[in-house]
Amino acid sequence: MSGALGIIPARYGSTRFPGKVLHPLCGKPLIQWVWERARQAVRLDEVWVATDDDRVASTVAAFGGRVCLTRPEHPSGTDRVAEAAAAADAAIIVNIQGDEPLIAPALIDALVDALTGGEEWDMATAATPLATPAQRAEPAVVKVVCARDGRALYFSRALIPHVREKGGVESGEPLYWRHVGVYGYRRSFLETLVQTPPCALENAEKLEQLRALYIGGRIKVVPTEQAALGVDEPVDVAAAEAALRAAGIAE
Repeated sequence: MSGALGIIPARYGSTRFPGKVLHPLCGKPLIQWVWERARQAVRLDEVWVATDDDRVASTVAAFGGRVCLTRPEHPSGTDRVAEAAAAADAAIIVNIQGDEPLIAPALIDALVDALTGGEEWDMATAATPLATPAQRAEPAVVKVVCARDGRALYFSRALIPHVREKGGVESGEPLYWRHVGVYGYRRSFLETLVQTPPCALENAEKLEQLRALYIGGRIKVVPTEQAALGVDEPVDVAAAEAALRAAGIAE
């Protein structure tokens, strides 16, 4: 068993934006933008879309993508990815969010490199420096703190770390980091993760990566300059289209 497989979980029934993975951005469905970007990652052998919906499956097939139909009742994208991965022969699985049309191929490659460079990591993810106080205080922005080797210590919707004394803050490197939700897994760890029930921390914060830490997972956090550009609601479409044009990859 070897190689790396990218899987994009694409559920049709988004609560805040039903059918968003098929919503057009600059003339293409959102899922196609994500697939095309992921296909540019040189460290991935293949990129699959895992979905529970025939409409998504037929759209992906029409633009030449490979589809894996999965059960509809999965509680998370990770569970959907794990079901699809069971049909593959890959040692490393990368879970690529289906609503981020500007995912950086180089970031995907960096996650694969982190997991192939040695056996010390079970997972890899990413984070970018958090600049503004407003973003730091926003519960929708997930924060992460790391050890000096890049190992994730904790993820939270709260502001971490807490600065006890005013003025006693940074010395060179950023103190606050925003988690970027793309994940690489060793296949064996992914299988263990989805077979483990959610822990109290995960239930409290609604962050499934806390389950990985709870069971002893060693998560490498790769620094990146790219903050996530997710399409969560219809109001995000215009910004996503503007970003695609500004990046020079859409007209």
